[in-house]
Amino acid sequence: MEGELANIKKWNILYPVYINSKKTMAQGRRIGLTKACENPTCAEIGDCCTYFKLPFAIEIDKAYPRDFMQRGRVRVLLKKEDGTLFNPAIASRKQLMLRIAEMVPRHPGRTKKPEAASTSAAGTSTKSGKGGKKRR
Repeated sequence: MEGELANIKKWNILYPVYINSKKTMAQGRRIGLTKACENPTCAEIGDCCTYFKLPFAIEIDKAYPRDFMQRGRVRVLLKKEDGTLFNPAIASRKQLMLRIAEMVPRHPGRTKKPEAASTSAAGTSTKSGKGGKKRR
């Protein structure tokens, strides 16, 4: 394992932007909008890698060049040194991005938030402005 960890520079890099449905392809999204998830974090991507039994490392000091305000990226190792896959179901970076994008909305830290947000937003939604027709 030491030899694999020392060679971390050769691991695949995943920025959260790659699977963010709020971003366009020009802003860096790498998968289709229907398959992407909303605002993923490095921690959620890391938890998905743990679930898929893939070695990963979160680099918080790094940022995506097109969106340098959002910090963090995840390095993932898909293949062992002998070329065999850690997880036979995930053979490429593209497959990994699609699988992570499926998993992130069901993340335990995420499933509680949308319910609370939707109930409070529904109760406080009032129409601002005077409304009505303007007369001349």
